[in-house]
Amino acid sequence: MTPTRARLRHMPALLAILWAHTRAPDQTAPAQPIVARPRRADIVLMARIILRRWVWISFDDTGPAGFLARDGARVHALYVHPRAQRRGHGSALLRHAKSAIPTGDWLELWTLQDNAPARAFYAAHGFDVARFGTGMGNDENLPDLHLVWQAKAAA
Repeated sequence: MTPTRARLRHMPALLAILWAHTRAPDQTAPAQPIVARPRRADIVLMARIILRRWVWISFDDTGPAGFLARDGARVHALYVHPRAQRRGHGSALLRHAKSAIPTGDWLELWTLQDNAPARAFYAAHGFDVARFGTGMGNDENLPDLHLVWQAKAAA
């Protein structure tokens, strides 16, 4: 399960993964509220971040199973399709992102304070809470957390 860089041809599958979390009326994670922005905005943004080479994909037997969007040290998104959750795709994508961070540098991301599954996942991967946010910078305007992970030298 080695992540590969996304191409524009992957866009429909990546949008399906994103929308399974942010637009599905039957949410599997209550901490993921349905977003109000137009689908067109998601399409334009996904195309931009793919063209900027920020997006990495994990595949399973049926196609793209998850993706991570990262610009330098900032993880902007990490989503795994509901059919593929708890099968190591999120971990593989996060390990891949961590492997690109030089010793002593940081990897950072934001998650909603109420998203207990995401908080547990990131804590299990060595992320610590750096600060609590009010949600003014996220789409949902809900309280969030800034999480960080520091790359350490191999033992």
